[in-house]
Amino acid sequence: MGKSIYVGNLSFHSTEDSVRNLFEQYGAVQSVKVITDQETGRSRGFGFVEMDSDAAENAIRALNGADLDGRALKVNEARPRESRPPRRW
Repeated sequence: MGKSIYVGNLSFHSTEDSVRNLFEQYGAVQSVKVITDQETGRSRGFGFVEMDSDAAENAIRALNGADLDGRALKVNEARPRESRPPRRW
């Protein structure tokens, strides 16, 4: 089973392909998702990569603080999303 990795501090110019290319140096990448704003389609500056457990651990150690597109990445194991109360408009 794969492990989900949080990748923060992404440049707005970073693409899913550039993130995939960086992480593939440490093993097979199962999926990459750069999170975008629903209204503008612009990157929100973070995303998620899924890899097998051993490759994920190696990638986290190697890439936390690494440079991608001029930004120092924040890389760690993704935590489950915390439940939030529904928005009220």
